[in-house]
Amino acid sequence: MTSTPGPTPPVGSLDPAVAARLKRGADGLVPAIAQQYDTGEVLMLGWMDDEALHRTLTTGRCTYWSRSRQEYWVKGDTSGHVQHVKSVALDCDADTVLVKVDQTGAACHTGDRTCFDADVLLDS
Repeated sequence: MTSTPGPTPPVGSLDPAVAARLKRGADGLVPAIAQQYDTGEVLMLGWMDDEALHRTLTTGRCTYWSRSRQEYWVKGDTSGHVQHVKSVALDCDADTVLVKVDQTGAACHTGDRTCFDADVLLDS
């Protein structure tokens, strides 16, 4: 019996200069905020390791690490709600990634436009 290989990641790895700057949590992950590039709307928070960030930078599609499934997922591959990357930046401490995207459809797994629509705690 032969095994079927999994998806082939892009050839290469995260730029060593970027990797050296990243401040990862104990699990090797950094939070990644997805923001609509033209409106500034905050869409969601996901998690990235070096490979997910590398894939995001090289494919133009947001790739995250699923902590619950313990696997990579490309936003929109199953839902069709794709995030096309417009820019990627690190915050001043290099412990958070900001990905500005052009979001197609809902960003939240619940079907809402953003993950921050349903439970507003304060709105002044």
